[in-house]
Amino acid sequence: MTAPLYQIDDPAFSHLIVGSAALDQLFTGCRWAEGPVWFDDMQCLLWSDIPNQRILRWAADAASGGSVTTFRQPSNFSNGQTRDRQGRLVTCEHGQRRVIRTEANGQITVLADSFGGRRLNSPNDVVVHSDGSIWFTDPTYGILSDYEGYRAAPEQPVHGVYRIDGISGDISLVVDDFCQPNGLAFSPDERSLYIADSGASHDGSKPRHIRAFDVEGGNLTHDRVFAVIDAGIPDGIRTDLAGNLWSSAADGVHCFAQDGRRLGKILVPEVVANLTFGGPRRNRLFITATTSLYAIYVTTTGAQQP
Repeated sequence: MTAPLYQIDDPAFSHLIVGSAALDQLFTGCRWAEGPVWFDDMQCLLWSDIPNQRILRWAADAASGGSVTTFRQPSNFSNGQTRDRQGRLVTCEHGQRRVIRTEANGQITVLADSFGGRRLNSPNDVVVHSDGSIWFTDPTYGILSDYEGYRAAPEQPVHGVYRIDGISGDISLVVDDFCQPNGLAFSPDERSLYIADSGASHDGSKPRHIRAFDVEGGNLTHDRVFAVIDAGIPDGIRTDLAGNLWSSAADGVHCFAQDGRRLGKILVPEVVANLTFGGPRRNRLFITATTSLYAIYVTTTGAQQP
């Protein structure tokens, strides 16, 4: 018997999925696949294979279904990635404990590697606001062992969420009470910021939820728990243009309405770490799951820019 591909918790989910679509395995052979980012101008996807110290590139090819090459190795245990509004790659590095930007000529610019005179823990995931500011999470996953970074004692007193000002480059701590802040995503109108807390990854009594905040300039207010993941933990998250939030989980991808109701799940045979929308119409969901890169077509459109 074929395993089910979807779990429909609310009839609305039926309008977000393509019933006849297949879950395509585009590549396998990673140790822990993470950090997918879509390049629409080049019709390609970059993603991190953290323990293998590489960033891979999948390029769309109508004839072959796509080809995979190595974009960067060693990658300094790169994890989450995004693009800024100028199209440049912004990457979180566990190994160097920093956030970097890859310039158009290939040079590396360090955006953040310390706060308050102390090294960051291990920047994990990153998003960019339309005002040019860069927001990133800083849990300790990259310094817990030598598998996804380099074992070290944390220097920061908190596991924080930070904002890099788009003009001055100044770094500010915007939230300081997360257990392990992880994926983050703006709502389509950028009035809300969703942040995953994956503290339950190492302690089942810790959070496995997604919090939502109102964005007021460089500050976050009105903190509330938006949704709880019932299988594993929330890691990478994204929103679509309708305002739905799509989250990674142990059993696949969970989709939540704007009010926090879970609409349904896309069931994936490996533990999902992260996801992003891509393809020519941004209606293809690319999923990094343990050893593999998957993709599936949906009827909605991803909200991230560019």
